[in-house]
Amino acid sequence: MINRSLIRIKTVQILYSYLLTRSDFKLEPAPVPGESSRDKRFAYSVYLDLIVLLLKLSGMPLGPGSGMVLNADTALAKNKVGKALRDDAALTGLFATGRKDLQRLDSVLSDILASVQASAAYNDYKRKRKLDMSDDVRFWSTIFATTIAKHKGLERVMRRDENFSHVGFDAGMKMFLDTLASFDDTRATYRKARTDLDKSLSLAYTLYHALLMLPLRITEVHEKRLDANKNKYLPTPEDLNPNMRLADNLFVKALADCTALAEYVDENPDADPATWRDSDIMLNRMLDSVLATDAYKEYIETPAGDFATDAAFWREMMRTVIIPGEDIAEALETKSVFWNDDLAIMSTFALKTIRRSYAAPALEGEEADNADDPGQVTGTIALLPKFMNSADETFGAELFEYVVQNRDTYRTYIDRFIDTKQWDTERLAFMDIVIMQAAIAELINYPSIPVPVTLNEYIEIANDYSTQRSGQFINGMLYSITKYLNEEGVIQKKMN
Repeated sequence: MINRSLIRIKTVQILYSYLLTRSDFKLEPAPVPGESSRDKRFAYSVYLDLIVLLLKLSGMPLGPGSGMVLNADTALAKNKVGKALRDDAALTGLFATGRKDLQRLDSVLSDILASVQASAAYNDYKRKRKLDMSDDVRFWSTIFATTIAKHKGLERVMRRDENFSHVGFDAGMKMFLDTLASFDDTRATYRKARTDLDKSLSLAYTLYHALLMLPLRITEVHEKRLDANKNKYLPTPEDLNPNMRLADNLFVKALADCTALAEYVDENPDADPATWRDSDIMLNRMLDSVLATDAYKEYIETPAGDFATDAAFWREMMRTVIIPGEDIAEALETKSVFWNDDLAIMSTFALKTIRRSYAAPALEGEEADNADDPGQVTGTIALLPKFMNSADETFGAELFEYVVQNRDTYRTYIDRFIDTKQWDTERLAFMDIVIMQAAIAELINYPSIPVPVTLNEYIEIANDYSTQRSGQFINGMLYSITKYLNEEGVIQKKMN
């Protein structure tokens, strides 16, 4: 199963990539009074006019004093851009303060709508049944650039402005189109990040199955080798009568008979090492490593027919030979960028699955069974679920969303406790910032998770994925932030 330790790692990794590359949807700042040219002042006025125009064309009221509101065009009213602009806090705040004449284009609004509805872009747009944000952005970008920008009525209204200039009008239109494009980029980047998070967690579960498939595929290679030896031109007595102890391993037969494993592999081909690049070479090397061990030599001397002995042998081979080996690390590198980070955690669950098949006790360092685990079985393969419970299943997505939505607030908590004499806030490792933001999100939004658990988990992530000094730095920072959040009543958690 995918535990919260791995979920935290995945979430921090995806957050880092997303926050590092995202572009913000923001209103362009107003020009500074007395420090800007007439063209710039007019450009900004045009920019706001075009935003108001898009909202009114979408049939979305802007509140008191907004003036004319069109009867909503069915196709335009459903667009996501209009709804997003309507709900933007900065924009509604601007309208509420009266800093924008919302009625300036009312005299030509109906004519502009008629021009939009007569355009080829509109006819194509309204015929589409399923539209996403990108479709809406492309539509409005095309309409404003090709239809609205050339509308004579719009130009007449704009010319009434004492600051009117063609340069300013073109600059305002460009600002508006750039705002649309950046918003689309942001949403697309966000969707990709969320998809990548889900994908990375699913691939971790795939790796779990892939590890369980290894004893089966290595045994198949072993059987092929035995058959080839029998068919030599001059086979030895040993070739003709080989030791079949490994080939007849009961645990491997149980793997082959495990319906759940077979069904998962059928639906997820990457879960089967037989599909890995140069798998035959890799599997033969793994087999040679197994055959070279003292454990194998002892194993083939034991009587056949004992499932526990057979399962224990493969548990030992996986734990000491296959998982620590170079072959598997190289193979994983070729299959997924996520898997090398996943191996340490998912291998513990593969080993746990083997151990549970014969009800063996946990070794030192292994995760022991607990009350949340399904009951132990003997002689069969009981696969672990992808997540232990529904809370774990949603944990990563929720944590990601909390950080994205509240990152600015979380950053203020961080900045409050940075020793500026020792640390330059602008030169902090970005990974450290992301780790602390994720930790703060967890501290605030998950009251049932103890503070020491949260701090220890993110300090460990910092030690593994950031700079040499990050663990110590984040430890001190998170302790101070947690104490402050308790004092302010944001959280109510014991420090230890």
